[in-house]
Amino acid sequence: MKFDTIIIGGGLAGLVAGIRLQEKGRQCAIVSTGQSALHFSSGSFDLLGKLPDGTEVDNPMGMMNRLDAPHPYSYIGSEAIAVYADEFSEMMKRAGVNLVGNVSQNHYHFTPMGSVKKTWLTLKDFTILDRPDNFPWKSVAIINFPGFLDFYTKFIADELEKHDVKCKLSLVKLPFIEKIRTNPTEMRSANIAKTFEKEENIDAFVEAVSPYIKDVEAIVVPAVFGIYSDKPLLYLKSKLNKDVCTIATMPPSVPGIRMQQQLIHYFIRQGGTFMLGDTVERADIEKDEVKAVYTANHSDIKMTADNYILASGSFFSRGIIARPDSVYEPVFDLDVFYDTDRSHWYDTDVFAPQKYMSFGVITTPDFHAIRKHVTITNLYAIGSILSGHNALHEGCGGGVSIMSAMHVADNLLKNK
Repeated sequence: MKFDTIIIGGGLAGLVAGIRLQEKGRQCAIVSTGQSALHFSSGSFDLLGKLPDGTEVDNPMGMMNRLDAPHPYSYIGSEAIAVYADEFSEMMKRAGVNLVGNVSQNHYHFTPMGSVKKTWLTLKDFTILDRPDNFPWKSVAIINFPGFLDFYTKFIADELEKHDVKCKLSLVKLPFIEKIRTNPTEMRSANIAKTFEKEENIDAFVEAVSPYIKDVEAIVVPAVFGIYSDKPLLYLKSKLNKDVCTIATMPPSVPGIRMQQQLIHYFIRQGGTFMLGDTVERADIEKDEVKAVYTANHSDIKMTADNYILASGSFFSRGIIARPDSVYEPVFDLDVFYDTDRSHWYDTDVFAPQKYMSFGVITTPDFHAIRKHVTITNLYAIGSILSGHNALHEGCGGGVSIMSAMHVADNLLKNK
């Protein structure tokens, strides 16, 4: 099997790179093991929330020049990031994902615990705040379903009440959800969301909540409306004469699943090949070039390409793996940055920046991968597998994935 580019990893970085190339006529294959970090997304993408020294960032673009190598943003450059930011939003719109946000001003969105978090882009159908204390309502009804444990109404109420928002908690019992409840393993957000693909079930929900929302300004519900598109949520909003605030549940996240599925479908519509449930296990490398890769499902059948992009993620998706005394990349055996003293990998204060979060593969400034100190000429690394940034501490995980993917894709388009 021969392609222009083979991308290893079907999360945000891999999909963005694949779509960018496929839209320009390149033939790409994405090899994806399945679930990605997008399934944990609360409906937003971060760009930059803090500098490495902990300085809070309100204007991400205004702070890009404060980041030094090997931070991925320092390699891409602020001018390119500003361009990619606009182009990414347009790409997402073409894929059916509508986002709001500004690279020059972070806004705030709700986390599954009801607190607010600084971010760059958020799904258009979600509630956003321009300041962390500027809430648009003084009274809300927080609605949940009996037996649904992934939506923490009490925690959400506690957070809202800190800002003088009066909260009324209610449980709504619906027969089609009670049917799911008979099997505890099925009482998850994705399964509930599938029931609300039917408009008659949304109508039943509206009727059931009506007695609880008469004297409030808004209704807060779990984000279980729209697993394939935003149509169910838009329909719900059209049926209620109240503001509707959806909050992502604990994983699996319906908004994250929706975004991944929409991006996969768009990539395929552009002619891309998406190999779901497969894993690249090894590669043929001669001198400074990848000659072929082999996957679990295709055994000894070679997959070849002019270029390869590694977007396999960090520890979570086993893009890099920790041994007791080292960290390694399992497919190509790339050079990895990590502290050789394991006692420095972590801080006992769970809220402190954790050093292991900055571990990852080492690349050249144009994101060519390096193996045994030799640059691999047709292999690139993008996304959370990159070293030089701490996605959790800096609030830049989504941005690094997006910007590095677009940057590498553009370099491939220019060089051929």
